[in-house]
Amino acid sequence: MRKALITGGALLAVAGGPLPAVAATGAATAATAAMAGSAAEGARSHGGTAAPDAAASRTDARSSLVMVLDSSGSMADDDGSGRTRMEAARKAVGTVVDALPEGHPTGLRVYGADRPRGCTDTRLVRPVQELDRGALKEAVASVQPKGDTPIGLSLRKAAQDLPAPAEGTVGTRTILLISDGDDNCGTPRPCEVAGQLAKDGIGLRIDTVGFQVRGAARKQLECVAEAGNGRYYDAPDAEALARQLQRSAQLSADGYRFRGRQVAGTPERSGAPALVAGQYLDTIGPGEERHYAVDFDAVSTVHFSATAVPQPGAAVDTFDALRTRIAYGTDSSSGSCESSTEHFFQKEGATPLTSAVARVPSEKGFGSCDKAGRYWLVVERESKKGSDAARWPLELTYGAEKPLARGVTPAGSRPEYGKGDKDAALPLGDPKDVAGGTGFNDARELAQGVWRDQVLPSQTLWYKVPVGWGQQLRYDVEFANEPTLERGSSAVSYGATEVFTPARAPVGGGTGEFVPEAVYNGRPAALRMGTVPVSWTNRHESHPNVIPVHSKGEFYIAVTLGAEAAEIAENPRIGVVLRVAVIGDERAGPQQGAPALADKPHKDADKQGDSATREDSGGTGGAGWTGTATAAAAGGAVVLVAGPAFVYVRTRAARRRAATDTTRGSA
Repeated sequence: MRKALITGGALLAVAGGPLPAVAATGAATAATAAMAGSAAEGARSHGGTAAPDAAASRTDARSSLVMVLDSSGSMADDDGSGRTRMEAARKAVGTVVDALPEGHPTGLRVYGADRPRGCTDTRLVRPVQELDRGALKEAVASVQPKGDTPIGLSLRKAAQDLPAPAEGTVGTRTILLISDGDDNCGTPRPCEVAGQLAKDGIGLRIDTVGFQVRGAARKQLECVAEAGNGRYYDAPDAEALARQLQRSAQLSADGYRFRGRQVAGTPERSGAPALVAGQYLDTIGPGEERHYAVDFDAVSTVHFSATAVPQPGAAVDTFDALRTRIAYGTDSSSGSCESSTEHFFQKEGATPLTSAVARVPSEKGFGSCDKAGRYWLVVERESKKGSDAARWPLELTYGAEKPLARGVTPAGSRPEYGKGDKDAALPLGDPKDVAGGTGFNDARELAQGVWRDQVLPSQTLWYKVPVGWGQQLRYDVEFANEPTLERGSSAVSYGATEVFTPARAPVGGGTGEFVPEAVYNGRPAALRMGTVPVSWTNRHESHPNVIPVHSKGEFYIAVTLGAEAAEIAENPRIGVVLRVAVIGDERAGPQQGAPALADKPHKDADKQGDSATREDSGGTGGAGWTGTATAAAAGGAVVLVAGPAFVYVRTRAARRRAATDTTRGSA
């Protein structure tokens, strides 16, 4: 069977029949052995739905979590509220346990709980196994603070506590360290242990929560988190402790759900595995290139995408990059006909990053990649010094889109935003609750309407919207007005969105038409995003935001909140509203003069959202909590927060195209 991402006159096959055997090579052998396609079944903890099985072979995978709790003597001290720090920690752990999804593999390790002195005093009090809330609460209730703080040894043991991924699966394996002080045992050194563990384990992250820590203790916990591909969370009081523990644990439970078949790209063209249409998984390290061999015919549009999924919030530089390209020719006479580079454009921490390219045959066949034959799909990762050094999982899609049937004249290209520009009328009314997916594979389908979700700092939520021939997607994202921490009143983070085509090509921000990023400090912030209308002939346009919008199908929306929001908002999650519109009549096909399809309600229209527009709705657009960005967004305004030398700049790298004839179709 084949799963079609693009239908209706243009088919992109993403899961074919049996694949040729692919030999794992080089340093990635062990890593890719743990990465054959996985997509966890079940929903996100607050109601999301999982995608159906892919045709590609896979097994289900789940993430796992082990909490490492400081039980040293200082945890018996008063936390400032009349309770001991240990009492506050017990309550916080109970809150985390209650919030985790059913069955999420969770365990508990403690150190300093068994004797007054001793640098080997670390013990697993609850194995990492299917979640038993009562047993975990009982286990933490029995812990009494006594001894020393062997953090380094406890981290090493905790990594052994986490179950190894089943063969052919990948999931986020999280160590969550809660401490009120630094390691007083000396060896092994915590930062060195964290760095080695992160280097050796795909999907492993170490988050740290500092409970009323300062100075050297805080610096050590920050160092452990950075070296361990994780995040440091500051908890000056019991309420903050519970909030930060929830954030870390939920990021573990809501990790990106992968899907695909195992493949191991090579550093050079020689020996590169041969791909057929499908979806694949690989890994990539800093500074690496991964090559894959493919055979093109002379007439099909070919799509290739690569999604890198570092640990959420891991250290990245503004200009760390993921590049995809299509290479041709022999080693002595070679080049690239297409190339696309995507950057993080922020330093707060890693998020999923997708780059995509397409081979579009020129009308006269003179392009450098027009001829049938052997080509190579290449993925490159660029990392600055100090950025995350771990190998990143890669999810790859490759497919071919057949040309229109002989004698069919395509409709003209649609390079203008028209009715879908920044001032387009979008739905108003009360939002409906929805839970976004963890990635492309379980993105939550949305109908036209107003939707409400909640997002964690460092998290990206995913949605998909069906868009037909002649239609365009237009939406706003509003980050809610949230109670903020007093100490976070001057802190700033960001909110961002991106829209992807059915072939997973990022569309971009319309070169100033839309605002895909905004500063966030707890007050309302609004983003605008959209596409031009879908037209088969857009593939021959020159604008990088128009070219990819050339096939109908499910367009993907990604919504991200920056990592630093963890130091701003009082609630564990931050409210977000999406106002989604699909503008224009859907046409029966890509051909010139195709009739409009009869109106048909979306399958979930009655239960998923209010599709009233600005013209016919008198609603206030209220989000159902303390305000939204509606007022801020009115009249084109976007809330920007003044901060010391804090500027976000987004300039999408232009996709390099071979010289081709431009065909705009018939008017």
